[in-house]
Amino acid sequence: MKKVAVTGADGFIGSHLVETLLTRGCDVRALSQYNSFNNWGWLEDIPGEKSLDVWSGDVRDPSFCRKFIEDCDTVFHLAALIAIPYSYIAPDSYIDTNVKGTLNICQAVKEHGGQKLLVTSTSEVYGTARYVPIDEKHPKQPQSPYSASKIGADAIALSFYNAFGLDVTIVRPFNTYGPRQSARAIIPTIISQIAAGQREIKVGDLTPTRDFNYVTDTCAGFVDIAMTQDTAGREINIATGREVSMEELFSTIARLMKADVKWVRDPERIRPSGSEVFRLLGDNSLITSLTGWKPKVSLEEGLEKTIRWFTDRENLRLYKTDIYNR
Repeated sequence: MKKVAVTGADGFIGSHLVETLLTRGCDVRALSQYNSFNNWGWLEDIPGEKSLDVWSGDVRDPSFCRKFIEDCDTVFHLAALIAIPYSYIAPDSYIDTNVKGTLNICQAVKEHGGQKLLVTSTSEVYGTARYVPIDEKHPKQPQSPYSASKIGADAIALSFYNAFGLDVTIVRPFNTYGPRQSARAIIPTIISQIAAGQREIKVGDLTPTRDFNYVTDTCAGFVDIAMTQDTAGREINIATGREVSMEELFSTIARLMKADVKWVRDPERIRPSGSEVFRLLGDNSLITSLTGWKPKVSLEEGLEKTIRWFTDRENLRLYKTDIYNR
């Protein structure tokens, strides 16, 4: 990888991936969603470097996508709408961005030829585990419009591998967390409310379990897959192989923050009964066998790093802890 393109670079994982690629000596063309404020999202926090070229645009525009990936040898496609609750009320937006956006990137790579494409999936496509650990052969279960849109995006990408021989890999991180994550996610929700001095912490259902990746481990997985030859046409999990319940997670964060708090269930944060994914525990044997990747950051270590970032006043002020953002 010499010159790489990253869509969704202004987001949580995307901005960390950009940092990782820059430290690996790559020239990075980073896509920030176009807006009239000329704001680059989390890329604003990355010091200016000659190796970083930020473009403003939108993956929903096929002409822009063709121009954006031109002259790049590797394309990391992370741009997506990701909030599950918002997908219940705005599903069209998820089809436009996640499915059609992925189609536009695949078409652009097909037209240019010779590029390696990594399409970002999500463990949500598996739905509640039918067996654990969840390997890449686990059935897909669209339990929300969001997960349905990602299943569709994955299928579009793989169809370009089967029909046109596109060098495309589906990268499927399990639940990633760390600095800069949206407050709609469980870990920032808990930490930011505690940091803001609240004693009753509003949460949703705390019975589900998740397999949590610290963001630097997720980004290392992306890079390792990109640097490996035998990945075209594959779906590859990035998972730790460990699960924790949301209630246990709450207790751990409260202990690490030395906070005397209790949780209260907020009905607004409860998913429809058929939509909740109750168990996710990933099998990482494929990525380990292909690349040698293994998670390096333990859950407690990652939570401590995340807590330090969120409790910095300059960072905490960016979050509206008293408002639930769907």
